Amino acid sequence: MTGRVPFTMIRIATPADLDAIVHLHTEARATYYRGHLPEQEYAGAEEVGRSKGGWASAIDRDGATVLCAERDGALAGIAAHSVRDGVMHLSQLHVAPAHWREGVGTELHDACVAAWQRDGVTEARLEVFVHNTRAQSFYVAHGWTPDPAHPRAGTHLVLRLAVPAAAHP
Repeated sequence: MTGRVPFTMIRIATPADLDAIVHLHTEARATYYRGHLPEQEYAGAEEVGRSKGGWASAIDRDGATVLCAERDGALAGIAAHSVRDGVMHLSQLHVAPAHWREGVGTELHDACVAAWQRDGVTEARLEVFVHNTRAQSFYVAHGWTPDPAHPRAGTHLVLRLAVPAAAHP
């Protein structure tokens, strides 16, 4: 693999992706919840079942988009977004820890922003766990700022992004 830049394919998730999505989601969440929440709250059987139901619903729901990023045929990252209360929300963006710092998160983020631009979205919001400083740094580097109207939602910070207008050639 020397010198080869891995190719990332980003595509819309299908029901066949569900188990892999839930596994990646659970693995990624463990990296930032461990030490802050009891394990059963992010990796217990009940929580994994709830997560599976949520992902299945998002994959099948009109108005929601779930993206899969694949590297060498394996799931490397996931993202989900939908409009909630009239505002676009990036509800999930996770990269498998084995693929951190490889650009997968940026590629997923860019795919979300491109979709928002095509749909005329001018602003998006997200919530990030207060102790997940790695993700907070990622979002700030991608233009997200604290939401002055709603800076927190429980144990999460609320960030917003002014979606830039699409560049036209």
